[in-house]
This record gives sequence, structure tokens and C-alpha cells, in this order.
Amino acid sequence: MSEVDPDELRKAVEGTHGGTATLAQAVPVRETFQGEAAWEGVVHVFHLHGHPSADLAYAWSTVLDEGTGRRRFYAVLHAGPIKSPTDAVRAALVAEHRAKS
Repeated sequence: MSEVDPDELRKAVEGTHGGTATLAQAVPVRETFQGEAAWEGVVHVFHLHGHPSADLAYAWSTVLDEGTGRRRFYAVLHAGPIKSPTDAVRAALVAEHRAKS
């Protein structure tokens, strides 16, 4: 899986949630389901300034089509039950699973 430029992730956070995002750190995450890897990659943590309810956001992307390089970007706020990069990935996976059902 090829990584995306953190600046693209910053733009995804700002475009999705508003405010100004500043990269704080990159965290490796491996989320499993029933013993199998459901997702593995790097989640970027951003300080989020100017947002009314969150001061952090988590962002990552996945390749949708290797041939074209099309990507799906995720930008999840540190709010409610989302307290870590792993929580953000888990919530996105659950939301995608529910959308497919």
C-alpha cells in the first residue's frame, strides 16, 4: 500500500471539517476482525484549530484502484467515542460495513 502525502490528508481534514489542521504525528495502526487484518496502515494525527467541538482529527487514505491511483480519504474527528487513531479506523470500518449491509 503506497502512502499519501500528509499535505493531502491535511487538505482532506480541512475540507471535511473546517478549521486549520497541523500535523502532530503519524501512528501505525493494525485493526483486526476475527483474527484477520481488516486494515493496516498509517493514521496521521492533526491538531485542529478553529473547529467548534474538536481539537484533533485523524486522517488516512486507501487506494481504490491501483491502475488509476484513485484514493479514498478518511478524516475523523477526535470526539465522542473516538479517542485514538485506532478508534477512528474502527469507526470507519464499522460505518462502511453497515453501509454495505
